[in-house]
Amino acid sequence: MGKPDAPTPPDPMRTAAAQTGTNVSTAVANAYLNNTNQNTPDGSLRYDATGSHSWTDPSTGTTYQIPTFTSTQTLSEAGQKLKGTTDQTKQGLADMALSQTGRVSNLLGTEFTPGTNAPAAGSAAGIMGIPGAATSYDAGGQIQSSLGDYGQQQTTFGDAGQIQGADDFSADRQRVEDSLMARMNPQLQRERSNVEQRLADQGIRYGSQAYASAMDDYNRQATDTRFGAINQAGQEQQRMVGMSQAAQKQMYEQALGRGQFGNEAQQANYNQALGAGSFANSAQAQQNSQNAALAGFGNAGLAQQMAQQQAGFNASNSARNQYMQEQYQQRNQPLNEISALMSGSQVQQPNWLNSPTSQIPTTDFAGIMNQNFAQNQQNYQTAQSGWNATMGGLLGMGAGLIKSDERAKQNIVPMGTVFAATEDGERKKLPVYEWEYKPGEGEPGRHVGPMAQGVEKIDKKAVKTIDGTKHIDPRRVMGNIMRAA
Repeated sequence: MGKPDAPTPPDPMRTAAAQTGTNVSTAVANAYLNNTNQNTPDGSLRYDATGSHSWTDPSTGTTYQIPTFTSTQTLSEAGQKLKGTTDQTKQGLADMALSQTGRVSNLLGTEFTPGTNAPAAGSAAGIMGIPGAATSYDAGGQIQSSLGDYGQQQTTFGDAGQIQGADDFSADRQRVEDSLMARMNPQLQRERSNVEQRLADQGIRYGSQAYASAMDDYNRQATDTRFGAINQAGQEQQRMVGMSQAAQKQMYEQALGRGQFGNEAQQANYNQALGAGSFANSAQAQQNSQNAALAGFGNAGLAQQMAQQQAGFNASNSARNQYMQEQYQQRNQPLNEISALMSGSQVQQPNWLNSPTSQIPTTDFAGIMNQNFAQNQQNYQTAQSGWNATMGGLLGMGAGLIKSDERAKQNIVPMGTVFAATEDGERKKLPVYEWEYKPGEGEPGRHVGPMAQGVEKIDKKAVKTIDGTKHIDPRRVMGNIMRAA
């Protein structure tokens, strides 16, 4: 493909002249279609082309002949006769009205005065003399909003002492235990001596099994006796703790009773004060309601008196207004009669139908031309974009020899062809591809350009073989393409 040529834009003067001619022709055709003649029982309406006028387009200088139309309305025979009769009647009524103007002139020349026979207007003096309504009244005393101080409510009471615990009276327990032990130990010692003597009398030696068993029985009995003494001392201690706790509880309940009694007395005093305050407030509210009712009654009486005065005022004004209207009517009636005589009757005009209109659409000649140019421009831009992409790929190859052997490439995609010139000047098509090198053959990524095998068919001098791989001279290839463009 060669470098694309930009489309030639349309001539604006020729386009404007063609568009104007189309518009004028369409307007003339629409005028002939829509000027429809009509015939009705009351008359007819006719449109005639009675001439034309010249119009010159200021942009192109072209002169157009625009037809002109005349509309003629004709009444039917009965309608024309009625119109003549109506005109005569209107003339007679006009003459009669003219004769009446003399009497009206005398009437209007006399000054209008209500005179002494007119009812008097209402007087506002009676309304203004009514006393003002009451806007306040005696509130009946101050509302009681607080009570007297009848003492602070008791929230604490006397301390009855600390409650006795299990460790208390331990000294007393020890004294009881020591006393019991002092009485039991001598007796236990005598019994031990008796046991040892009895065992000796029986020939049971110290250290033997029988001796150890007998002494063990004795020790258990002595231990049980001592445990009994200790238990009895503990019971004595528990009895003394219980008596102390009972006394402390009694003191607590007595203090609690005194506190509750004091609070009940304070609450009774508070209730009495609250009842007295509520009674006083109820009496004040009753007094306030009575005062408000008296004020409302007074205002209602004033309102009734005001309404009576207002009714009399309105009645007087109504009677005067009626009298004035009657006087105005006597002056206006002759004028109304003359106006009625001058109006007369009207001739019934024909009712024309709404003729259906036909509209011929105007051909958008300029739009068609511009659309065609836009399409050609778009095609040119598409071709130019392809040309630029191809040339960009070739120019991006650099200035030195480029490995372009198709055996060193993969993922080859055809993009099109460009014209290139041979050494003899002949123009031949050179295929252009998008591709990428095989691993180890060149730079990674997608590339655009021709194959060395294709260049070799056009210009063998533009191809060099290095180590068995074909390379191209991009400057020589570009020179061939530019000479063929």
